[in-house]
Amino acid sequence: MEKAIIAMSGGVDSSVAALLTLQTGDDCIGATMQLFHNEDIGISKEKTCCSLNDVEDARSVCYRMGIPHYVMNFTDQFRTDVMDRFARSYLQGETPNPCIECNRYLKFDRLIHRMYELQRDYIVTGHYARIRYDEKTGRYRMYKAVDESKDQSYVLYMLTQEQLAHVRLPLGNLTKTEVRSIAEANGFVNAKKHDSQDICFVPDGDYASFIERHTGRKDIPGRFVDTAGNDIGPNKGITHYTIGQRRGLGIPAASRLYVLSIHPDTREVVLGSNEELFSRTVTAGQVNLIACDRIDSPIRVTAKIRYRHKEQPAAAWQDAEGLLHVEFDEPQRAVTRGQSVVLYDGEEVVGGGVIL
Repeated sequence: MEKAIIAMSGGVDSSVAALLTLQTGDDCIGATMQLFHNEDIGISKEKTCCSLNDVEDARSVCYRMGIPHYVMNFTDQFRTDVMDRFARSYLQGETPNPCIECNRYLKFDRLIHRMYELQRDYIVTGHYARIRYDEKTGRYRMYKAVDESKDQSYVLYMLTQEQLAHVRLPLGNLTKTEVRSIAEANGFVNAKKHDSQDICFVPDGDYASFIERHTGRKDIPGRFVDTAGNDIGPNKGITHYTIGQRRGLGIPAASRLYVLSIHPDTREVVLGSNEELFSRTVTAGQVNLIACDRIDSPIRVTAKIRYRHKEQPAAAWQDAEGLLHVEFDEPQRAVTRGQSVVLYDGEEVVGGGVIL
């Protein structure tokens, strides 16, 4: 019998993951990571995770299953590793993915350290993906979930071999409908609870206002320019924009304008046509590969440049410095600094990196 820590957000997915782990006969404890206080970000309870209400839902499920429940305070680390990074990235003209950073620094780093401290053997999460050990290569490998509409392998590409060795994902072979049915059959309070949709600490989607509150700095207005550098009007400050954005620009024009690039040093936001948003090449840093150690020569893959992006055929390789290069067969719309490019070989996750 092994000892497991179940990362319980208070949602239906992690609750069912806990139940399935308990049914294996292993010794289980539930752990909810307290990442922030609701009042600190000006919200009540809806459409977010890791709030006080979610803690109580997780505790209720654990009580029903008869396993201990603990709240682990990671608010300081979350502020430093996720919220600070999010604000800093926007101020540098990037569009970050804080869910990936939360996985990178909190769920699969800090929590695994806590696992070692408590002398447990592995952690369990409610993510939809599959992990297998390949005896031939001695590597852990990751695959998409069976329910591709819920697949979360994109936000897990940063898992290292050491982390993969201590992670179990019981929902990878289930559909969301099956998960909710299991929760209902077991009387879980959160069986019909809505999935969280927004960035947990910015549930209203107003990133610029969050950054202003979080940093105590007002964004400084700048100028919109065209691709020739001609001034075409004022902008509200670079944190209000992201690549590919069309709505909310406030610039009258004969044809639709889109954000092409953002320049924090001059506070200029370059606007242009939709056609000018397309490019074929991507360069990425912070590279993590799961299927292999390196990609020394070009390989054929499919690749995603954002969570909801449909995979597209491409070639991928690394240079001498380890940077990842991806060349798509067809131009892709709105490649965005700060997002991640993730590579697939069929169902398998090859790896990925943060777009530079």
